[in-house]
Amino acid sequence: MAEKKVKHPSVDERAAKGKGYREKTPVSSHTDWRPAPDRPDPVALLEEQNLTREQDLVPVRHGRMLVSPFTFYRGAAKIMASDLKDTPRGGLRVQLCGDAHLSNFGVFASPERNLLFDLNDFDETLPGPFEYDVKRMAASFTIAARNNAFTKDETRDATITAVRSYREGMAEFAQMRTLDIWYARLSEEQLMEAIDLAVATQKGKALKKAAKGMEKTAQQSVAKAHTRDSLQALSKLAEFADGEYRILSQPPIVIPVRELGDSYSMSPDEVEHAIREQFRAYRATLPDDRRILLERFEVIDVARKVVGVGSVGTRAFIALLQGRDQQDPLFLQVKEATRSVLEDHLPKSKFKQPGERVVQGQRMMQAASDIFLGWTKGVQDNRYLYWRQLRDMKGSAVVEGMKPLGMTFYADACGWTLARAHARSGDPIAIAAYLGKSDKFERSITDFSERYADQNEKDYEAFADAVRSGRLEAVEGL
Repeated sequence: MAEKKVKHPSVDERAAKGKGYREKTPVSSHTDWRPAPDRPDPVALLEEQNLTREQDLVPVRHGRMLVSPFTFYRGAAKIMASDLKDTPRGGLRVQLCGDAHLSNFGVFASPERNLLFDLNDFDETLPGPFEYDVKRMAASFTIAARNNAFTKDETRDATITAVRSYREGMAEFAQMRTLDIWYARLSEEQLMEAIDLAVATQKGKALKKAAKGMEKTAQQSVAKAHTRDSLQALSKLAEFADGEYRILSQPPIVIPVRELGDSYSMSPDEVEHAIREQFRAYRATLPDDRRILLERFEVIDVARKVVGVGSVGTRAFIALLQGRDQQDPLFLQVKEATRSVLEDHLPKSKFKQPGERVVQGQRMMQAASDIFLGWTKGVQDNRYLYWRQLRDMKGSAVVEGMKPLGMTFYADACGWTLARAHARSGDPIAIAAYLGKSDKFERSITDFSERYADQNEKDYEAFADAVRSGRLEAVEGL
């Protein structure tokens, strides 16, 4: 196969490309969004997703989405993907997260054991128009701020800050050398320094107090993240019985495979054999040094574990591994990878294996990725999985507890982080030229976000009506 010829246009040519797209699709074109006349029934789209999910967990998914319009939005990536297909796009493509709402950002450990802030969910990742991620992120801030009872001005400020940070971040990356973009990251130290600066620059007693509260919350969250490792998971998720550790049964959220019975049409012996085969296949997808490292661990136990909101019902497991002895545990998370919701409307992934799609997209977008990130095909037909560490110093913000100052600060961090992720795979010079130097882009996207938040509330009510009428079953509180 002939090697693809790679073009290397000049800086001026790349900037001209972005300006050309701006003339074709002005940044103001993102205003005045309205749902398409033939917009699909949002409840029907969720029902379509449910067909391939674990049927006993579908009511749990509905229950988690039923909590509020904000939690509904978290689980409604498929609905928004359907809406985004009809929105303007400039023509500049990047590796998309595909579900860049504000709860899918957080902290985790780099391979060097430094804490980084970054995107942390890539189930829907796919190449596509950069605007898709920006709109998903921006609308999530509008919806979250409304959920927290912010005023209209406070809600707008958080949303516009996220988009402005994206635009200004992309302008920054457009001026950077190529490798400097690749190595850019938001570390724990940088994050805390920014919070210290925010505290120092607040004026007025009320704002000073709010800033101090934000700082304390951040310090507690970072400290908690440092404690989240496999040893901590062992104390929370396992029990010592008959001389060995095994995963604790906590149905329906955590169910060891020894208790799943015939859920997967396999006997206990067949399940155990399948797990060993899966583990070997997964190891083969890792670079040699990491594969050899992982070979020093053996699988002790596996359990099904419910995770997230939108992911509930897809197959998800945790695996307890042991290294030199019982005090050398390693927990891995194994998640099912399905087609990205964006593949219904964008060119399908070049990877035939959805697990590889997730892994390669994550590696492209994150400043640093989990050393044990890999994939495998499931035991059953048309089931695909990806693997990573569980609780590797991972931490996320409690969005529902955020105050206006804290959410606006968080929006600034998320906007910059999304820009950095896009700059790794896209053309930051062309994107920056498209976005321009004025505030037109953020005002346009904020207008979209407000309109989309209104639609999300209507969709949530339709969803709640479907539960009340018995069309959908929901189990709340889990």
